Amino acid sequence: MPRTKTSSALELLVPLRRDDPEPLHRQLERQLRDAVRTGRLAPTSTLPSTRALAHQLAISRGIVVEAYEQLLAEGYLASRPGGSTRVARAAIAPNTPTPASVAAAVAFDFRPGRPDLDEFPRAPWLRSIRRVLAEAPSERFGYLDGRGMPELREALATYLNRVRGTVADRELTVVCTGFAQGLHLIAESAVAAGARRAAVEDPSDPEYRAMMAGCGLEIVGIPVDHAGMRVDLLDRANVDLVVVTSAHQYPTGAVLPPERRAALVAWASGRAGLIVEDDYDAEFRYDREPIGAIQGLCSERVIYAGSASKVLAPGLRLGWLVAPVSLVERISAAKKTADLGSPALDQLAFADFLTRGELDRHLRRMRPIYRGRRDALLAALHRHLPMLEPVGASAGLHLLAWLPRELDEAAIVAGAEDAGVAVSGLASRQIAPGGRAGLIFGYGAIAEAAIDEAVRRLAGVVTRM
Repeated sequence: MPRTKTSSALELLVPLRRDDPEPLHRQLERQLRDAVRTGRLAPTSTLPSTRALAHQLAISRGIVVEAYEQLLAEGYLASRPGGSTRVARAAIAPNTPTPASVAAAVAFDFRPGRPDLDEFPRAPWLRSIRRVLAEAPSERFGYLDGRGMPELREALATYLNRVRGTVADRELTVVCTGFAQGLHLIAESAVAAGARRAAVEDPSDPEYRAMMAGCGLEIVGIPVDHAGMRVDLLDRANVDLVVVTSAHQYPTGAVLPPERRAALVAWASGRAGLIVEDDYDAEFRYDREPIGAIQGLCSERVIYAGSASKVLAPGLRLGWLVAPVSLVERISAAKKTADLGSPALDQLAFADFLTRGELDRHLRRMRPIYRGRRDALLAALHRHLPMLEPVGASAGLHLLAWLPRELDEAAIVAGAEDAGVAVSGLASRQIAPGGRAGLIFGYGAIAEAAIDEAVRRLAGVVTRM
């Protein structure tokens, strides 16, 4: 890494007291020495030049020179002729507390919800960022309304209408920092509009359930079977809104069939209820035709929610909501209150990325990669753990494998961790007690060549039980 020379552009906080009997050069020495000892000035970090620091502190340059020379002699600082003055590489570092427990090293990672970050399309994303920096109007980098950049909302509406069969409009689209924030905004807005009870799938993500409960909603679990949520149980549940992963249920992988979709829309229309459609994993499909979004059937009663977390990377923190006319202003106001809007540069770059078809190209490239991993996982399970029953493997980045009733799910998960294999159990996602046990295998972030060995190790754990 190239070193930065000392410069007047560098600033350093050093409080000096002119009414103190201690000489200024001694005060400066002590302040800098303490800053190095405590880690406030890290090893190899560059210091301002003597002239620049003297100007900043309104003292003579000789005072700074004397302090620097003393710390150079003590070994706290280092310099070279014509170069910068830096904190010495061997300077004392701050004491770092040792964690009470350190997780065992994970050799094979089957944790769900993780795409392959090594496959992030860096080159096209960089091109989009460069175009945005060169071409975006200056006003785009100021504060806008809570819905997000108009370019991204326009690009999202066009893309979702084309690919997911939505009825989206840029004026009804709100940009957020991922599904988690989107769900929080929806829950806040629904409670403000009078909602009190929310139905969620059982099993489902416990963190999202806790988030909704924290907004004031009473959570009601609706069982999931081989065809997704039991929509026929909604009437007796007496709920105001429903959160559903209809295209690829998390974590069972079930797909909500047309008749249940129609029944769900009929429930929402008859009760004036709200459907939150989490379009989880819909972009990756292998053994079935694409399924359109429920929002396209009933846009006035459905909030469509999506994100870039699985298709690109969760670190982008980009998500979107397509809301009914009756709720979009309330949701966008909640977004503006939360954080004054998502980062402008990322939104504009993603708009360019979408408009130029880069996301379509990325998905076409990734589908065969993930399908190869899915196939390798199914083959390994059949070879090493034939007693497990995989389901929900036709799409997405994970599958669920039902366990025989005599096997202990928690013990297998713990034993797998000891063997260097990270795999998730179903129990933590279940609401009603006593449900069937299962293991969730995410294959988005594991290399295809490593899958057989990972399952073989897991089989050894199961065999010992």
